[in-house]
Amino acid sequence: MQNIHEIEELIKLISKLPGLGPKSARRIILKLINNRQELMKPMIGSLNNVFKNISRCQNCGTLKSDSSDCNNCKSSKVKPNTICVVENIADQWSIENSTVYQGYFHILGGTITDIHDRNNTNLLIDSLIQRVKKDKIEEVILATSATVEGQTTAFYIQDSLKKINVKISKLAQGLPVGGEIENLDDGTLISAFKNRKGLNGNNF
Repeated sequence: MQNIHEIEELIKLISKLPGLGPKSARRIILKLINNRQELMKPMIGSLNNVFKNISRCQNCGTLKSDSSDCNNCKSSKVKPNTICVVENIADQWSIENSTVYQGYFHILGGTITDIHDRNNTNLLIDSLIQRVKKDKIEEVILATSATVEGQTTAFYIQDSLKKINVKISKLAQGLPVGGEIENLDDGTLISAFKNRKGLNGNNF
């Protein structure tokens, strides 16, 4: 392929996306170039709108439009009394698509990689504690992945909430060791939610 600087730069950027490498990036770029008006132009506009208008809610961690309130935090007539804690937004979307859970979400934005790394300001653990207190939450469902990092994070959250009168549960059967939430099928998620177990002496 002819060495065109603009294309090479775009290949490098697209190759950084999950599941894509240089070969896939080249195919995507050629598709865009061959469909400038139908694909490339509207995509540029959409990306620009997302860049300018979409941000992370500092209260719950989900994505929100800067021009409106966060739907996840917004009060409703029948206020949910549960919060499902996940590592990232992809996990939230997977659970929402399964329709197994109806309630608030709290997106941490990652995991604690070291049990001693308790000052990780990127994780919204402090805001989770405040939400549990403020919204009088009855149950916190820890839906972190079954990886070492996910389990470490769940343990730390459980420890952080031990002085608050709230039920704490964790996804159970069907969640494979080392599995990530976003990669699970709907049936597995439904089983994991329905068979979740209490971590502070509560039965479900």
